[in-house]
Amino acid sequence: MNFEVYHIEGFDIDMRMFSRDIKIDVDENGYKGRVVYEGLTVQSHDYPTVEEVLADVTKRLHKKGFTELRSRLNFREDRYLAERESWVYYKKAS
Repeated sequence: MNFEVYHIEGFDIDMRMFSRDIKIDVDENGYKGRVVYEGLTVQSHDYPTVEEVLADVTKRLHKKGFTELRSRLNFREDRYLAERESWVYYKKAS
């Protein structure tokens, strides 16, 4: 079971709107996240916080040409939380 699942959306390299889940797992090394979009899989390194995982995943997506990314928490373990959570927006680093 995933520790948390975040929803991420934005525009892909062809400027099509995309929407996927970032699955966050936790183990003795920390947190790690993974998102799959069409043939692309993006996985973070291990980090001590979920926020660092999300920053890593969005940075990797930005490098692949994705834009206007935002995410929010959808599930923590088996609890649905999305409607209570705010969107977090990620700007592409210059």
